[in-house]
Amino acid sequence: MDDSLIESSDLSLARKSVIPGEGFFIPDSLEESQEEQAAAEALDGASVAVVADPDADGLACVALIRELYGDDPPADGGDDADAPDTAEDDSSDTESDLSLDAVVEDAPGRVSHDVALVPAGPHDLEDGIEYVAEYGTEGIDLFVCDLCPDRYEYVEDELDAAVETADTVRWFDHHQWEDDVAAAVRDAGAELVVGDSDEECSADVALRSLDHDFPRHYTELAAVTRDHDLWIREDPRSDDLADFSYWSDAEEYVDTVMRHGPDLPEEVVEFIEEQRVEKEALIRRAVDRADVREIGPWTVGVTYGRCSQNEVAEAMREKGADASVVVKPAGSASIRGTDEFERCHEVARQVNGGGHPKAAGCKPDIYDDMLDYANHWTTRGAVTKQVILDAFRELVPEDVADGEPTDSDGDQ
Repeated sequence: MDDSLIESSDLSLARKSVIPGEGFFIPDSLEESQEEQAAAEALDGASVAVVADPDADGLACVALIRELYGDDPPADGGDDADAPDTAEDDSSDTESDLSLDAVVEDAPGRVSHDVALVPAGPHDLEDGIEYVAEYGTEGIDLFVCDLCPDRYEYVEDELDAAVETADTVRWFDHHQWEDDVAAAVRDAGAELVVGDSDEECSADVALRSLDHDFPRHYTELAAVTRDHDLWIREDPRSDDLADFSYWSDAEEYVDTVMRHGPDLPEEVVEFIEEQRVEKEALIRRAVDRADVREIGPWTVGVTYGRCSQNEVAEAMREKGADASVVVKPAGSASIRGTDEFERCHEVARQVNGGGHPKAAGCKPDIYDDMLDYANHWTTRGAVTKQVILDAFRELVPEDVADGEPTDSDGDQ
């Protein structure tokens, strides 16, 4: 395939808004091979491993654990500032056309850390744990942060292998855990600490669980991370952290917050502001494309596009939506709730996902070939929308559902 066909930098916003970023078109086998190689290199010689979601919350946990073990960031700048980031990220589907090379001069190559970061998302958690079992040294300390398996069998074999390799396995999270899954993880030998998802982010859980006198900027980092992760949005720095974690390399983010906490340096803030010009334009397109459905007692906003879903959901909430669904070009979707709807995780679990009562994600298992994806892009996610809206209907009380009209999709 001609590289120019998947290159996003020269696309108009109208086209960029409705098709996936470049990472989507990289075959899973190639991406998995690259991830495995990167994990093996990171784990080589490391005495501690952290399998973490590479968003602001998961990476804050990495920063705390590196501080605990005295694993300082390099003195001359961040790691891998020039490394390409091709992964599709469900937390913010805007794709950067800039590089941190613009703000980090003479970036060094990969710096080995005694505390190795193994990035993993909800759908490849088992791979991250498996890499530690395979490439980690005997007696390594393993941490798993900001990740929750929907079913224990998804991680059963990998966790058993990791427990055999590791001296200790500690797991910090704040998602909604099924009781049987939590019990099975503990029975396997992991020390699991799950915080209240309405009160704590995973960084909060790690901060209170690690026996260490952390400098004040780490306490502030956890608080500001919580402000964004729980969608409190009272601290303007929290949006900066969330955007920086998305637009930067994971190692660069960790190194920066270890030095500065939530008060990012001026050159990074300038970089973020430059990136936000396009981000805001993509948000506006998704909001303009939104539709509203009445499902039982709830008003549900639904839209499609490559965008930052939290801001889009907030705009739909301001227009009266009790819950919002943002369907992404890559096939996944984000579900956001309000005080009037705190069952997002129940919706997501019906369609191959999970999360929190007010914030969840999923990717319906409806894509059999590229023709299905082509239909997804040209119809602006019509089938995915319908599947998720049907999941909302499953939650409607019977006395309310009787006589409820069937919705139809007509988004443009």
